[in-house]
Amino acid sequence: MTPSDEPSAVTKRYARRAQNDGRYSFLRPEVYLGVQERQRAMLKMFSQHGMTDLAAPRLLEVGCGTGGNLLELLRMGFAPQHLCGIELLPDRCRQARQALPQALELLEGDALLAPIAAESQDVILVSTVFSSLLDDQFQQQMATTLWKWLRPGGAVLWYDFTLNNPRNPDVRGMPLQRVKALFPQATITARRVTLAPPIARRVAPIHPMLHTLFNSLPWLRTHILCWIAKP
Repeated sequence: MTPSDEPSAVTKRYARRAQNDGRYSFLRPEVYLGVQERQRAMLKMFSQHGMTDLAAPRLLEVGCGTGGNLLELLRMGFAPQHLCGIELLPDRCRQARQALPQALELLEGDALLAPIAAESQDVILVSTVFSSLLDDQFQQQMATTLWKWLRPGGAVLWYDFTLNNPRNPDVRGMPLQRVKALFPQATITARRVTLAPPIARRVAPIHPMLHTLFNSLPWLRTHILCWIAKP
């Protein structure tokens, strides 16, 4: 497979995934507790890096799916006219369009071909995107493209899991070392988040405090949230 084949390969991998997977329902306590933890961590990163007025920065999400993260960002205070999403899969892009305000721009297709101007973005969000890209060269092309779109002083906001899932060959873990290799010129701040899903599914339905207790142990967290800053 060549790097140019990777978008079609991603489409086929997503087609194999179960539709309406109940494991990700917001009615499940481990889901909303995990989302709330990630939101708190993201807001803390914004604040630590001087983003005190969230209505001002331009933010692009690559791989925006059905628009869930962009809805969260709107709730946090980002202005719709300063948000943009790119989604490869047409069905997901259509769902995002139905959920999001018209002032928020959505682009459908391969992100590498998207008409985004160089140095035009303050923040680029990639949430469990690179773990779905199995081709090393395509991963690097994507990282280089994101870097080109960032203005100096901007950052890639990265959320992804770090370990391989032996039961799912369609994804790969993205440890911090790989993130550093993809963005060699960046200054990276990272923190571990998200209690390992198999543990979260067991303990959260018993009591939310158990989720908090287990999640207080960093080695039980399977994802990293990174602020990948461009000088």
